Amino acid sequence: MAYDEFLADRIRQQLRDKKVSFTELKMMGGLCFKVDNKMLYGIHIDKKYGDSLLMARVGEQVYLEELKKRECLPMDFTGRPMRGYIFVTPNGFDMDIHLSYWIDLCLAFNPFAKASNSKKKN
Repeated sequence: MAYDEFLADRIRQQLRDKKVSFTELKMMGGLCFKVDNKMLYGIHIDKKYGDSLLMARVGEQVYLEELKKRECLPMDFTGRPMRGYIFVTPNGFDMDIHLSYWIDLCLAFNPFAKASNSKKKN
C-alpha cells in the first residue's frame, strides 16, 4: 500500500461531514482527492521523509506563510518545488481539528484553482 488508508478514511469522513462532493483518484503511488474536477489534496508515503504526507493545494497567496510552519515542507517531487502546493507532515494532521484546518484551507482555494486537462474520473 502506497498511502495510509486510515488517513484516507479520516479525510473522507471530514469531507462527508462538510457535505462536500468529491472524487478520488489513485495516482503516483498515492491517493488524490478532487472537488469540481480539481485536485484538492493528496496523500502518500514519502520514501525520502519516511512517513505519510498530506499534499495540500493551498494556492500561491498563502503558500509562503504556510511554509513557515514546522509541519510544512515544500512539495518537491522533481527537485523543483511547486508553488501553491505544500506537504504537511503527520504532526500537522494528527488531530481531527488540525486535519480540518488543511481541508478548509484547500477548499477555500479550490474555486480559484484551474481544473486538470485530464478526463474526470470517479
